[in-house]
Order: sequence, then structure tokens, then C-alpha cells
Amino acid sequence: MKIFFSPTSPYVRKCMVTAHEVGLVDQLELLPASAHPVTRDQNIVASNPLGKVPTLVNDQGLALYDSRVICEYLNELGHGHLLAKEGPLRWEALTLQSLGDGILDAALLARYENHVRPEALRWADWVKGKLDAIHTSLAQLNQHPEWFDRDFNLGLLTIGCALWYLDLRYPELNWRQNYPVLSKAAEPILNRESMQQTWALPV
Repeated sequence: MKIFFSPTSPYVRKCMVTAHEVGLVDQLELLPASAHPVTRDQNIVASNPLGKVPTLVNDQGLALYDSRVICEYLNELGHGHLLAKEGPLRWEALTLQSLGDGILDAALLARYENHVRPEALRWADWVKGKLDAIHTSLAQLNQHPEWFDRDFNLGLLTIGCALWYLDLRYPELNWRQNYPVLSKAAEPILNRESMQQTWALPV
């Protein structure tokens, strides 16, 4: 299988952590990609008209996207246990995945505004709104440490990748100091072997 890959994409990281958890990481060939909202990578577009990473091409040549679809596919292919087949635990995991993805969406949109949009066109209130969405989401997680007592699942995996991305791009948010209950609850997630891996582009 092949995956269009960027080492700093949190959505690609979701897929790589999933692959590691279900024993498929060695079956993924990393394809260097440069997904950009303005200068679109035509190599990605050839497989995914949205031009986004991650995009996975399986052994049958089928292109799969986005990270939610890819993670579920890898979990099923590897006979993993990251998502319950039915019942409350399934819906909790999927909702946590949406929360984690929402944090990432807000973080990326704020970053694009500050680093991609020309300075004269930047909208400070837009960035403020996105950062507020991150804070309200972290506050929700801080209020529910019991969610982290579940068996490791796709939702917790996504939250872990979101927190990893905040460490990478938004250290000034000081989420550990501002949300100490969350910090303690998330520590086992962030310390998992799969979460500690650093994937590099092939030389």
C-alpha cells in the first residue's frame, strides 16, 4: 500500500499510528507529498481530486481518503480493535474522533490564516475564533478524564494526535498547564509506543 505522506500532517499521523497499532505500518510505502491550500500537489490530485493528505492507495489500486476512512480501513484490514462494531463505545469513540479532528481543523485553519494568507488580508477575529474552539474543546476533555479510561480506541488516538500537533505548532497555548486534568489523563496515550514514533520521508 502507498500513502501520500507529510511528516508534520496530524491527519497522516493518525493513519500511521493506526497502522502501527494494527501491525501494518511496514506495509505502507511513504510517498512524499506537499498538500497546500493554494499550490496544489498534482501527484496527490491524480489519486484524490481534493488534493489532500493523507491519501492511501491500496494493493488493488483503490484510493481511500480522508483520515477517518483510512483509519477504519486499516483497522479492519489488520483485524484491530480500535473501533467497536456497535453500541455506546462505538459512538463515544467516533464522537471523540470528531472532537479531535475538530481541534485539528481549527488549528490548521488558524495556521493557514497566519502563515499562508498574505499579511494584508489576514483576519485576526477568524484566528481568535479558531483558537477559542480549541480552548473550549480542551476544556471539555479536561472535564471528562473518564473518557481516557477506555481501552485505546480511534477516538483517543485522534485526541492524542491533536495534542501532539498543538505541541508542535502551538506551544504558546500551554495546554498542559492550562488543562492539568487533561494533561494527566492523556499522558498514557501520548506515551504509547505508536504515538512516540517519528516517521520520516524515505531518502
